[in-house]
Amino acid sequence: MKRIIALLVLLCLYYVTQAQDKPKEINELKLNLNDTGSRYIKATFLNQVWLRYDQSNPGTRVLGEPKNETLDIGLRRTRFQLYGQMTDRVFFYFQFGQNNFNYLSQNAGNRKLQAFFHDALGEYRVTKGNEKLILGGGLTIANGLSRFSQPSVSTIMTMDVPVFAQATVDQTDEFSRKLSAYARGQLGKLDYRVVLSDPFPVTTNGQPIPALSNNATFSQRGHHKQYQGLFIYNFFDTEAHTTPYMTGTYLGKKKVLNLEAGFITQSKATWTKEAADTIYHSMNLWSAAVFYDAPVNTEKGTALNAYVGYYNYDFGPGYLRYNGIMNPASTVSGIYPSGSQGNAFPMFGSGKVWYTQVGYLMKKDLLGEGNGTLMPYASLMSANYDRLDKQMNVIDVGVNWLLKGHNSKITLDYQNRPFYLQQGTDLIRNGNKSQVVMQYQIFF
Repeated sequence: MKRIIALLVLLCLYYVTQAQDKPKEINELKLNLNDTGSRYIKATFLNQVWLRYDQSNPGTRVLGEPKNETLDIGLRRTRFQLYGQMTDRVFFYFQFGQNNFNYLSQNAGNRKLQAFFHDALGEYRVTKGNEKLILGGGLTIANGLSRFSQPSVSTIMTMDVPVFAQATVDQTDEFSRKLSAYARGQLGKLDYRVVLSDPFPVTTNGQPIPALSNNATFSQRGHHKQYQGLFIYNFFDTEAHTTPYMTGTYLGKKKVLNLEAGFITQSKATWTKEAADTIYHSMNLWSAAVFYDAPVNTEKGTALNAYVGYYNYDFGPGYLRYNGIMNPASTVSGIYPSGSQGNAFPMFGSGKVWYTQVGYLMKKDLLGEGNGTLMPYASLMSANYDRLDKQMNVIDVGVNWLLKGHNSKITLDYQNRPFYLQQGTDLIRNGNKSQVVMQYQIFF
């Protein structure tokens, strides 16, 4: 970490000392290592601040006190990135930061222990002068399954990513990152990545371990590698992937129409208890989707973003997991499912999911010169998990105020989600709750 900070300081000093030869306003912290700029070191910073009102799920308690609603302030993401092309073939990428930091945040009772390395990887370009084959390894978000399993969070169109697409998040990975070796590249219009991952044991995720039952949970015995793949065909512009992350919206700067398919598989990933026997189950996840992001009127600067994806999840029989993003509540009591406090809902499970989003970038300088423009959006996660009594729909509607593209933007998001009663091991929908979030993002 000290080396990363030192290099960030050096980059800043470089721009200060070169200020007389450069424009007063710079667009990025980038240090060129050769005359053409093909070799470089670059640093970025991201901060996302949330102000949120949430209607609490029934039974919610905050530090032992019943709460029907909460108002909280938090840091959804705070990240530093440092990456660069050291030679024509050698690339490195590091990311350090924290996530979901609010008034309840702590690690082993200490609120100061939150930041960690998200990524630490190196890549070697095997095919000189092109990106047909790149070999890489380290701690990385390079995944299979879908583009939203490895999203560029600074460029997403909706306020937050569809986290269900990061299917094993913080169970057998580190905030979706895994120790992996991979090959990725572009063969004409085909973008591909194949990944061999060494998943973490679920016992090291810092959360209480679920009891072994007839519903699948991640196994605490044995260790098996994970195999992943993602294949994307670019019909129009080819997406550039300097890092393994995938862009959310280009804000009209590219014309993209992609067809994608991906998978994740791992043998003996979960287990169940049947009478006196322990039964192991393979995890098999796959998806297929269409992604469109293109200008509508280049002169006006308008653009359209749309995505439709189908996800088929088999974690084993009866697998279901609640998750609440930066949950503003601590516990739940009464007849309500474990983990359902605050803003949580059954985000992951064995079953099928449809996800769609659509957004429209309005004309540039809509709000006057220098005041930016708006991009309204809507998204729907529709899940049919085995243990839910009926289809679950989670709806988000919002608008981005793009003050300076993704570099400075304010997002207002309204979410409507269901809550459930426990009936045996199944969940019965009992109503809906809402939350409203205002986010300010700065990215440089």
